[in-house]
Amino acid sequence: MLLVRTWMTRDLVTLSPEASVAEALTLCRERRIRHIPIVEEGRLVGIVSDRDLRDASPAIGDAKRASTLQEIRVGDVMTREVSTADPQDPIENVAQEMYELKIGSLPVVAEEDEEKLLGIITSSDVMRALVMLAGLPEPGCRIEVRAPNRAGILAEVAGNMQDLGVDIFSVLSDPDWRSSNRTMIFQLVTADPSRVIEGLTMAGYEVSWVS
Repeated sequence: MLLVRTWMTRDLVTLSPEASVAEALTLCRERRIRHIPIVEEGRLVGIVSDRDLRDASPAIGDAKRASTLQEIRVGDVMTREVSTADPQDPIENVAQEMYELKIGSLPVVAEEDEEKLLGIITSSDVMRALVMLAGLPEPGCRIEVRAPNRAGILAEVAGNMQDLGVDIFSVLSDPDWRSSNRTMIFQLVTADPSRVIEGLTMAGYEVSWVS
């Protein structure tokens, strides 16, 4: 299981609520980050995104832009009701939460003290973890198997592959409720899956090689 603690960023960039929007914009640009946790006396009190900062900024060309950016405090534009993650959360749960909430990061806090900031996990971190989970960096090949969506079908297909003498590195499974089928993508430890494809096809499955 991939956990948040493995993929989160621990080397945090934070600001206080009294920091200026100008300071926050400079920090985002120099550190190439999009989200800054806001802390006060070591406690998480909010989060600000580059979008929040841009929305609070006067238009480019405004004569008072520079002075206004110095005057506006981060505490005035930050999000105070912050969704957070626990370091023990599975990465797929975090991915689902980010997707449902339409957010790009989650501060990571301690279970015993929900204001103690431990790190931050971003959509980029989640993407890297899911790519690893799918086995894409590993050598080998991928095949797509379509079969009836019924109980035990994944174990059945995997058993057929075991009989064919091929190792499975990872598998992704997608039920298609509209057609009552299930699509399974297997990452195999082999350079040429032709024999596996032939065997599974003879067993009655619809199989294709994912190039």
